[in-house]
Amino acid sequence: MQMASTYETVAGIISSTSDVPVERITLQSHVKEDLGVDSLAFLDITFEIDQTFGIKLPVEDWIARVNEGKDKGDDYFIIGNLCAQIDSLRVSAAG
Repeated sequence: MQMASTYETVAGIISSTSDVPVERITLQSHVKEDLGVDSLAFLDITFEIDQTFGIKLPVEDWIARVNEGKDKGDDYFIIGNLCAQIDSLRVSAAG
């Protein structure tokens, strides 16, 4: 699965899980700031992503890093970066 189909799948999951119209979701969208997805909904989204792609996103680590001020979360909360993380984890899992 390549980036475009990863993006399409993730956009579909976000849309169906959080009622954000899929047309509003772009690679540059920030899950919380642009799409208004709250932390609880993001956990639902990541659960669906884990199930769909057969991976385990380290979302607890990501949220801890953001809450501790160690990082702004752009690597996880911007859709394009999230898709890259998913692709990377899939490659590692297939290893």
